[in-house]
Amino acid sequence: MNEDDERWMREAIGLAISSKGTDPADTPIAALVVRDGVLIATGVNRTAEDCDATAHAEVVALRAAGAATGDMKIDGATLYTTLQPCGMCSFASIWAGMSRIVFGAGRADVHEMYFEDRHLGALDYIADAYKQDLTISGGVLATDCAALYYGPHDSVPDTEQANS
Repeated sequence: MNEDDERWMREAIGLAISSKGTDPADTPIAALVVRDGVLIATGVNRTAEDCDATAHAEVVALRAAGAATGDMKIDGATLYTTLQPCGMCSFASIWAGMSRIVFGAGRADVHEMYFEDRHLGALDYIADAYKQDLTISGGVLATDCAALYYGPHDSVPDTEQANS
């Protein structure tokens, strides 16, 4: 973790709070695409608002980055996200040419509902299979990011559990 990573993660946390609030029920996940120290695009989780299972914050940010650059490939960029990305978002990052994924809270920091057990090894697989192309760093401001979500031992109503 470096100072730039902390700076950009603080910006992602701010985006999550300003766009979605601090209620974990509103899934305040945010992502940024940054290249050469310049913010290219942002995204917040919009799955419920858009009735779109693919509208994760990371995918929303990657779509916005493509629109901003006029290219689906944003080679050399970093994706910052407040929550460890799922397999779909990680693979989308690869297709978009990200060089790095930097996330805040990881699986162990939040309630199990944020991750499907079947995807337990997705990030490990990607980190190994694409190690020549992609660097993955987690735990940047993890405590601050985890505070946005239900904790590992919180009792979460079934109606709020997307992956149950």
